[in-house]
Amino acid sequence: MFRRILIANRGEIALRIIRACHELGVEAVCVYSQADKDAAYLRLADRAICIGPAPAKDSYLNISRIISAAEVADVDAIHPGYGFLAERADFSEICRDCKIEFIGPSPEAMRKLGDKVEAKNYARVAKVPVFPGSEGAIEDEEEAVKTAAEIGYPVIIKAAAGGGGRGMRVCHNEASLRTNLRNCAQEARAAFGDGSVFLEKFLEKARHVEVQVIGDKHGHAVHLFERDCSMQRRHQKLIEESPAPGVERKKINAVCEAAARLVRSAEYAGAATVEFLMDDDQNFYMLEVNTRVQVEHPVTEMVTGVDIVQTSIRVAAGEPLPFKQKDITTAGHAIECRINAEDPARGFMPSPGKVETWRVPGGPGVRVDTHISAGDRIPPTYDSMVGKLIVHADDRDAAIRRAARALAEFEVGPIKSTIPMHRELMADSAFVRGGVDIHFLERRLK
Repeated sequence: MFRRILIANRGEIALRIIRACHELGVEAVCVYSQADKDAAYLRLADRAICIGPAPAKDSYLNISRIISAAEVADVDAIHPGYGFLAERADFSEICRDCKIEFIGPSPEAMRKLGDKVEAKNYARVAKVPVFPGSEGAIEDEEEAVKTAAEIGYPVIIKAAAGGGGRGMRVCHNEASLRTNLRNCAQEARAAFGDGSVFLEKFLEKARHVEVQVIGDKHGHAVHLFERDCSMQRRHQKLIEESPAPGVERKKINAVCEAAARLVRSAEYAGAATVEFLMDDDQNFYMLEVNTRVQVEHPVTEMVTGVDIVQTSIRVAAGEPLPFKQKDITTAGHAIECRINAEDPARGFMPSPGKVETWRVPGGPGVRVDTHISAGDRIPPTYDSMVGKLIVHADDRDAAIRRAARALAEFEVGPIKSTIPMHRELMADSAFVRGGVDIHFLERRLK
């Protein structure tokens, strides 16, 4: 096991990793920007090192400063969390060159599965269902027009690198395809440093179901079953749950096994999520592979009892997975609500500022993952998520009631948050029935 790990991230996920390190008997070193210098979670780290000013490019995205901090602190490994450098193969490679273990996949495995085009090619070989579309990055407009005509409109343009809805547009005709192709390439280049895009058939009505997978350095990989992440806005997930309501277990099991097979074929070590869209007939089509721990990993932890963060650290240290596929079962139902400092009444406008009131819920089956406490200030510089409410109960109806009760107890102010919207959704008849599609919330907000 490692002696000391540097956490190349901030906020909620940094605190989550600090706790995992300490439970494993490992020292945790945090880096921070000047915007985060007063963050309370830094006091829980064994050491904290400032790596630059507030802009992420000068701090959390500055590889040379992070590596310098790692060398000064004499760490054995770096955990990237999610976001920032978590899916940068070049960062993983630099860590290896500096004899520092990267807690995540090798750069080779990340390149195989982190690039959406390459991942689809591997998926085809591993017999994982994929969308009809271009077999590689689109080279020019005429190729895009020809491909779209073959698979039929509507189509979706996607950036080969990155995620979060950037470099992504839905096109219903040739004119919009030509216009959006240029826009997507420019947006992808600005966001990810790679302007490559590809085309896929677009489902007008679909559910987003993803599979949590974890592999080790000994050629083993298992799945930890699925999460339904269909409640989203502009490709940003807001509510996640497991199991996926109303889906045939036979079909879910088949797609979970396919996801594990894909990760195994790439010789992947660490946590990964294989994301799928599901149509009305419960046919699955792979979207992409996220080569990191996901924001919504607690949902899976609650139903399986597997600590995904600790297990990822163990496999990075060279330990084999402590379980086989037959050992993994699920119990009950879990729901996660992402609590963002945003105002739903004003188009989800960010609401940074000082948090004067912060009262979190508790009780049986309630977990709150957050780095925030009363008196903290939320900077405008970074992602607006300030915490996650996760509940677990014997079945879905009980989990919804528990989430509603917990949300009623959750108080945040004077900043605005998404808590009032989550309260409404827990009482929404369509959500309660289960099986909403990925555009449900956007239709509801109109």
